[in-house]
This record gives sequence, C-alpha cells and structure tokens, in this order.
Amino acid sequence: MQTANANKSELVIETKGLSRVYKTYKKKEGILESIKGFWDRQYEEKVALAPTDLQIAGGQIVGLVGANGAGKTTLLKMLSGLIHPSSGTAQVLGYTPWERKHDYLRQMSILLGQKNQLWWDISPMDSYLLLADIYDIDKATAIKRIHHLAEILKAEHVLQTQLRRLSLGERMKMEIIGALLHEPKVLFLDEPTIGLDIVAQTSIRQFLAEYAKEKKPTIILTSHYMDDIAKLSDRLLLISKGKMVYDGTVKDFTKKSRTYQKISFSLSEPLDKDLHIASQNLTKGTQEISIQISNEELQIALTQITQISGVQNLKIEEADFEDSIHAFLEAQ
Repeated sequence: MQTANANKSELVIETKGLSRVYKTYKKKEGILESIKGFWDRQYEEKVALAPTDLQIAGGQIVGLVGANGAGKTTLLKMLSGLIHPSSGTAQVLGYTPWERKHDYLRQMSILLGQKNQLWWDISPMDSYLLLADIYDIDKATAIKRIHHLAEILKAEHVLQTQLRRLSLGERMKMEIIGALLHEPKVLFLDEPTIGLDIVAQTSIRQFLAEYAKEKKPTIILTSHYMDDIAKLSDRLLLISKGKMVYDGTVKDFTKKSRTYQKISFSLSEPLDKDLHIASQNLTKGTQEISIQISNEELQIALTQITQISGVQNLKIEEADFEDSIHAFLEAQ
C-alpha cells in the first residue's frame, strides 16, 4: 500500500492502530431459540475497521472510498467523537475526539448525507439562529455568514421555508450551511451528494471546492460519486472490508491501477450462438453489445470482433475513474 506522509508539525488528524469491532447477538429462528438465548447466548464479532494508522495534514481534502459496509462511516464517526474505538488512539486538532470536549466540538463538523441535522418542522434560518446560540456566534455575524453561503449555493430563496417542504437538493444545501456556520477547521462529509440529481451534485461540488479554497479546512469526504472524489480530493484513501488498501493521490492511483477500455457496438442481426471475446462472454440473441476489457486484451478483442459479421457503430472508450476504483476493490 502506498502511503502519503504528512509533516509531523502540520498534522491535524493522526490515528495509531484505530479500530472498531462490533459484537452482535447470533440467534437462530423460532421462539424456543429465543428463550434459550436468555441463558445461552452466542455472539459473533464483526470488524468494522481494522487497526488503522493515518496522518492527515492541515488543509488537505481526503477522499475516502469503499463499498457499503467497508468502514468509511465508522471511521468518520470515531474521528468526530460519535462512537468510541475498540482499540487504538486518535488525535484531531490535538484532541481525543470521543472525549467530546467543547473546544474540540467548536472546531469540527460532521455532515451525514442520509440524516437531517437541522430541525424538520422549522425554517433553515430559525435552525441556524439556534445553532448560532449553541456556538456562541454573534447574531449579526451568523446572519452575514448564512447569506454569504446561501448566495454561493444559490439558495437564498428557501432560507425561510419549512425544511420539510424543500426538495432533497435544497435540503442538502441547507444542511451544508448548517455544518459550516461556525467555520470548522475540520469537516467530515459523509455522502453529501447522495441521491441528488446531476445539477445539484455539480452545484454542491463547485461550492465545496470554492469553500475549501477560501477557508482551507481539513476535509474527509466519502462519496459513491467518483466525480466528487476525483475533482475535489488532494488525496485518495481506499478502504475494503475494514482495511486501508490504498493511500495516495488520485493521479498516482490512475497511473498504477490496471486500466480498461470500453468497447461498444451493434449487430445487424442478433447473435445466432454464444461467443467468447477476450475474457468476455456474449450470449445468443444479443444485438447491442458493451464490454469492458483490459488494455492487454484490446488487440485480441478487436481481432475477434472484426470476424463477426454485421458489426456496426464500433466505439472504443477508456474506462472512467469510477470503473478503475470498482475493479481495484473487487480484486482485494
């Protein structure tokens, strides 16, 4: 695994052997088994995060990528202090996160894309003024920040609307403003664009890029949309089954990962039998074809395709960053 080192004096986040193991009750089906469980319980352990060493410098934007259940949210929750680790240590801005000291909480923020942090039944502006009181922010200063952020996000027109009446994209913009109101030095973003349409995704992505350039917070970002990671992150962390399997730059990952090509074409008539092209199988009856192959297989595949009668609209494209990530993780 490649490691991106940070200067010790510039470190904002550092973990040593940080891990989290969940203990769950294992029960068989049926009422009788439920009764037996009162005195003969069986447990099993699930490793959500294996012992992890991380060093993240101030001002970095770190993209954290992995499949569902890989341990991304678990790591963010420990670094923000929402849950305790099973073992290991962590320091964020010089604080132990799970001690939840006020001075630490004033300097960090966590945004969980699938959970509302603002109050559902009141307007975002009312929620922000409550947050301003919680963080001891002067009202005039808070209002100025709110309108500044809302202007950049093009969302000033919904500040006074009840949160429950907003669209998903509008709600996410309001949640982002709430997370940034106290100008945190460390920001944990867990799926901030999940479920949004392409216009809302692009708007939020551009906003985060501008905000990071202006305020220079340290950010850890998780996302299923690889455009978020590729366009925002200085550094890429890949996590698989609770273990970090890559730590480096997006550029280096693209260079070192196995690259693929997408080949698509159509046939004048459906296939009358199963065919094998390079490592891909084509089934009888197929007429519109799209396959992904490695660069090493490209020449063989093209030779085989040209031998098929009725080939039309042949197109070759390089696989995108998301495909490279998925291929890498599947190989772990």
